[in-house]
Amino acid sequence: MLEITPVLEYKSNKPLYLQLADYIKQEIAAGKIKSQEKLPSKRKLSDHLGLSLNTIQSAYDQLNAEGFIESRPRKGFYAIKLEDDIMANQEYSRNCEKKNESIQANNKIDFNSGKIDVSHFPYSTWRKLTVCSLYEDQGDLFYTGDPQGELELRKQIAAYLFASRGVRCSSDQIIIGAGTQVLMGILGLVIGKENIFAMEDPGFNRIRAVLEDLGASVNSIPLDNNGIDINQLANTHADAVYVTPPHQFPYGMIMPISRRLELLKWAEERTGYIIEDDYDGEYRYKGKPIPSLQGLDTKGRVVYFGTFSKSLIPSIRISYMVLPEELLKIYKKSFTIYKQTASRLHQDTLARFMKNGHWQTHLNKMRALYRKKHQVLITSVKRYLRDNVKIIGEHSGLHIVLEVNNRMEEEVLIRRAFDAGVKVYPLSVYHDTDIKKDHAHILIGFGGLSESEIDKGIQRLKKAWNC
Repeated sequence: MLEITPVLEYKSNKPLYLQLADYIKQEIAAGKIKSQEKLPSKRKLSDHLGLSLNTIQSAYDQLNAEGFIESRPRKGFYAIKLEDDIMANQEYSRNCEKKNESIQANNKIDFNSGKIDVSHFPYSTWRKLTVCSLYEDQGDLFYTGDPQGELELRKQIAAYLFASRGVRCSSDQIIIGAGTQVLMGILGLVIGKENIFAMEDPGFNRIRAVLEDLGASVNSIPLDNNGIDINQLANTHADAVYVTPPHQFPYGMIMPISRRLELLKWAEERTGYIIEDDYDGEYRYKGKPIPSLQGLDTKGRVVYFGTFSKSLIPSIRISYMVLPEELLKIYKKSFTIYKQTASRLHQDTLARFMKNGHWQTHLNKMRALYRKKHQVLITSVKRYLRDNVKIIGEHSGLHIVLEVNNRMEEEVLIRRAFDAGVKVYPLSVYHDTDIKKDHAHILIGFGGLSESEIDKGIQRLKKAWNC
């Protein structure tokens, strides 16, 4: 039998199946388990290591999901050919030999809100489905397709949105594009760049840039505890407003149902449009899901935006918008001249991924993973930073905001954190207007970090900020 003898730490917080999976990954990356070599059966390895069958099964499932091994029906599990794998290179092999707990002080722990955990991406499954797309369609995907995107993917998205977010739409209302900015550019033209747009302040600066580059006038609307201030919005001449109701970016508050109804009333009375960006609505850690604005809309005043960047991988560059009928007519009349910007191959692979049930499985796994990371982050902040900070927007999403009350300015906090080996990010870049605050605010993302990195990073912030 292939010799597999990991040193397992039974008192560690890290589950045994992950310890075993990490050990086998190291052996594969180092070439000690060779390409196409058969791994021991689950029962044999269970007897050999004195571990339960469930632990061995979980370890093998993890390795299979990450693309390090493959299951062959009635034959067992085999190591894959790493040189063809996206994660196989010498640097990864070296990194596998290091433990996360041994991060050196001069290595930056990056609390970037745009990063996610790519180590749990189902590489093997995605690779197989990509091959299916190429072979089964016999090269048809090499040509340009429907400007709105692949029909099967739009069908899958429509079904998913109705079941998970209460969005009511047909596949014909969905337009796919290579990122939210691309779609926002098209929408700006559909609504009309001569119209006035409103945005949350602070808000997503990349969307503001798109609208300003189009030549549109953009009004900045401040927030209150429930999200965008409706009274101040009503005092503008805005024809459309961009909002992030499920998890306001960057402050993180969840827009309550009362404010959503007020916003819909504004749109109806103004005959305006609400652009609802549900950029990370899959991740909610407290309370019951609140219906989407689009699902509450009965007058066709809401445009719904979604993306796979947070839930799958950012580089796939697949986002989508759902147009109400009035705007859909304008789009089809004047803007189908713009070709589809997202890869047809990736769209087809994603459609298969969703249709075969892999998407929901992956999403459930990532929700559990991020929930654990979120708990570690909140616990670490309370343990190390204590009353020196206030946590804002902690009930959903992949980032929080820290209001730091140690009298240091934002720039000083960021510099001192960097000197201590931690990258944190300013909130001020998302403000369109200069607002003087009593305390500095720092953006903390956690999706791309391990639990040990999160804890270590907050410990370093404690020292750097004299908390």
